[in-house]
Amino acid sequence: MGSLLRGEEMCLAQLFLQSGSAYDCISELGELGLVEFRDLNPNVNAFQRKHVSEIKKCEEMERILGKEKPQLIKVLLLIFLFIFCYICCSCIHTSSQEQLQRLEVELGEVTRNKEKLQKNLLELTEYTHMLRITRNFVQRSAEVFNLATILSLRVSFELHFKFISGLIQRAKIEAFERMLWRVCKGYTILSYAEVEEYLEDPDTGEPTKSVVFLISYWGDQIGQKVKKICDCYHCHLYPYPSSNNERNDVVEGLRTRIQDLYTVLHRTEDYLRQVLIRASESVYTWMVQVKKMKAIYYILNLCSFDVTNKCLIAEVWCPVNDIPELRRALEDGSRKSGATVPSFVNRIPTTDTPPTLIRTNKFTSGFQNIVDAYGVCSYREINPAPFTLITFPFLFAVMFGDLGHGVLMTLFAALMVLHENNRKLKNTRNEIWNTFFEGRYIILMMGLFSIYTGLIYNDCFSKSLNIFGSGWSVKAMFDANVWNDVTANTYLTLDPNTSRVFHGPYPLGIDPIWNLASNRLTFLNSFKMKMSVILGIIHMTFGVILSSYNHMKKYNLYLVFLPQLLFLMCLFGYLVFMIVYKWLVFSVTDSSFAPSILIHFINMFLMQRDAGDARGAPRPLYPGQTGLQVFLVVIAVLSVPVLLLGKPVYLNWFKNGSRRHVGMYRVRIRNQQLFNFADELLHQAIHTIEFCLGCISNTASYLRLWALSLAHAQLSEVLWAMVMRVGLRMDTRLGVLFLVPVFGVFAVLTVSILLIMEGLSAFLHAFIPSLASHTK
Repeated sequence: MGSLLRGEEMCLAQLFLQSGSAYDCISELGELGLVEFRDLNPNVNAFQRKHVSEIKKCEEMERILGKEKPQLIKVLLLIFLFIFCYICCSCIHTSSQEQLQRLEVELGEVTRNKEKLQKNLLELTEYTHMLRITRNFVQRSAEVFNLATILSLRVSFELHFKFISGLIQRAKIEAFERMLWRVCKGYTILSYAEVEEYLEDPDTGEPTKSVVFLISYWGDQIGQKVKKICDCYHCHLYPYPSSNNERNDVVEGLRTRIQDLYTVLHRTEDYLRQVLIRASESVYTWMVQVKKMKAIYYILNLCSFDVTNKCLIAEVWCPVNDIPELRRALEDGSRKSGATVPSFVNRIPTTDTPPTLIRTNKFTSGFQNIVDAYGVCSYREINPAPFTLITFPFLFAVMFGDLGHGVLMTLFAALMVLHENNRKLKNTRNEIWNTFFEGRYIILMMGLFSIYTGLIYNDCFSKSLNIFGSGWSVKAMFDANVWNDVTANTYLTLDPNTSRVFHGPYPLGIDPIWNLASNRLTFLNSFKMKMSVILGIIHMTFGVILSSYNHMKKYNLYLVFLPQLLFLMCLFGYLVFMIVYKWLVFSVTDSSFAPSILIHFINMFLMQRDAGDARGAPRPLYPGQTGLQVFLVVIAVLSVPVLLLGKPVYLNWFKNGSRRHVGMYRVRIRNQQLFNFADELLHQAIHTIEFCLGCISNTASYLRLWALSLAHAQLSEVLWAMVMRVGLRMDTRLGVLFLVPVFGVFAVLTVSILLIMEGLSAFLHAFIPSLASHTK
């Protein structure tokens, strides 16, 4: 509790690390998480430090390991290359090195074989499509020439005409055809048709549409030109059979080879899958190792190198109580590295302000993050997180006060707490779920406090619980006939100030009879609004009192803390006094003569006299009220200049007066920073304005407790009236069946709107006043 309240006492230490054991020593310190390193090379560029290349390799490794699984096959080869670079740094064990070497060789061979098989399969598939589609292209070419001599001499046609066949991408076929026409002067015949299936592009690996073409030409010179054009357009050329018998033999051979390739390829993929499974088991371990290595090299760049002693020097902030642990970690690192000369630590004096270290656990870490979001405490300053453990969930529950909703929230948080060690719940990529899971103890506390405030409000899914019986009973005042007339009259109201009606207050919370009253909303608004003001002012006063522990010097107590407390209590503390006084003094019998607190509070600043006999003047709450209010306003007004000028004037007087003294005072001034009256006056002016305006704005801000509570209650009531009441009104047998889907709709809307949306809204609104009250 002491560490959580004020943070750990820190000291500055100097580490002397041997070059051979520096890596292992920093690794041991990183596992403990005890120290914060200082940069001893502030003037050296980040790209000119010693271990920049290792950090770049680690970053590239993280990028590769962070890729998606479909790309794992192609990037694992690169992974092994980087792994071997890190093996040279002797950070991976020898057995791990041998395992990675075997995996690298095995994976490389299997991957290369698979790529060759896929390439051969693609070529055979393209060749098969080419032979199938170009079967009738020769006959079409003969018909285009339409020469009687060629038709009569089939052998001469086959001997004199030559063919080039292949495949080309569909997007290039038009440009390819134009180029053939321009270069070959029309001495070629181009026939082409599109392949129905998508074929894989060997360069990009994406499925593309291809076109089969057959070029008929005459002469060797034309053939050379055609081949050059095909090379320019990256066509896949295949030999064209000279006869039908040869074509049939080629097609049959292709079918056999394709079947064999499919069989071998399936076996290769199965084997590759097994290799990848074995490799993927170590990916998470590699990722952790790479992150640790990157952090270690980053720390090594912060150290300075002592040429004479051949060692690294580092400066760290360390908790005073953990100095023995620090020495033990250095000894372990030196022993693991096998260094002959041990590394050691030396504590050095300093005047610099140490960093703040607040130890947390899984319960307090979430609340500490809430406090740190508002501002991190200075060194040895009071930490409001221990008090936020209670104030934050309580302020949330004031706005979210519903017994039923609180039970649901508590059950949800309890399930997360019970399964907090489940890795599937902790290591997910869903940011929303991660946010809920990290704040599971906050949600649990908010649910428990919501149950409490739900009992105080007597509100459970917008309905009251009549546990102890109502303290109001009007039926005893009338006989049976008159009672029937009373219940039938919707405009009749009864005076509750009767002993026969009121039998005593409700034991816990609000009487359930208010749920049936026509003025229920008026009563709850008045109650919750005043309750919000009281809670807010108590909370702010507690924050000011808490800040007194940060004033280590007496002049801060008299010139800062005391004026703040007087200003707050004389104005807003008096407002709470008037609210409580009115509750205690004025009862139902004289409720019509009860004065308005708002009017009295306004007249307090206007310094108007409260004369009950004057026409239109408000009735005073107590005798001597005017004099006391004037006195309180004067005290509050006088505390402002004291808060504004007291500390700067005192420090300026102390500085000038200390020049005439010797000894302890001169030493104290010499060790302090140079005092500047203008800077101190400006700082105190900002602080004074912030505090005075903050008292007013925060008091108004706490009214959100009333507003959000009202909104939550009305939303719950509207949801019940629009959904559940529809199913409950049906008194037939089908009403039971109809009630099941109606309850499902009610449950979905309750969870989505009231628990999630309204809960997040109340969480955000509780965040502001819970932290604004902790004044430094």
